[in-house]
Amino acid sequence: MTGHRIDPDERPYDPDQIAARDEVDPDSFFAMDLRVGIVTAVEDFPEARKPAWKLTVDFGPHVGTLRTSAQVTNYDAVDLQGRTVVGAVNLPSRRIAGFDSEFLVLGGLHADGTVALLAPDADLPPGSVVA
Repeated sequence: MTGHRIDPDERPYDPDQIAARDEVDPDSFFAMDLRVGIVTAVEDFPEARKPAWKLTVDFGPHVGTLRTSAQVTNYDAVDLQGRTVVGAVNLPSRRIAGFDSEFLVLGGLHADGTVALLAPDADLPPGSVVA
């Protein structure tokens, strides 16, 4: 899956309809660098084909500040500002409508495809590793 689509009628991500994926080698999973970050800026992204925000996220002193395009417009910009998120920070950059998206922000998908952002349930500093 390279992305997702929001379709309230078809409900493409209904967990009752999606089979589990094939097993992967643990080394492949542990190669992902998942980090806790804090959203420091939220910008409109009118050039995007699908509604999205441009997010700037602080991942601490070793990873630094990265930017991404995220289809999380079910969140208001004011609610995203200062929010703790989880991101995959060692994926290659992807060009989206002239913008370099440098990481993938993680979330769970509701049945219709809207995103519920993942965050730790404790206060962790930016750059904390997700295990």
